[in-house]
Amino acid sequence: MSQRSPLANPVVRHAVGATGAIAVVAVAYLFLDGTVQLAAYAIAALDLVVTPQILKRAATG
Repeated sequence: MSQRSPLANPVVRHAVGATGAIAVVAVAYLFLDGTVQLAAYAIAALDLVVTPQILKRAATG
């Protein structure tokens, strides 16, 4: 029986991206302000969109 990577599941890929984005947003909201906070929100949005795509490429080999 062949073992599939957990990254082959799209739910897992999106959950990893969402978890990272939530962590960045939490830190930005609690500890940052001004332009730095907005930059952190942009990074979180980028993480939410790009991470699943990168993990998909990693899962396909």
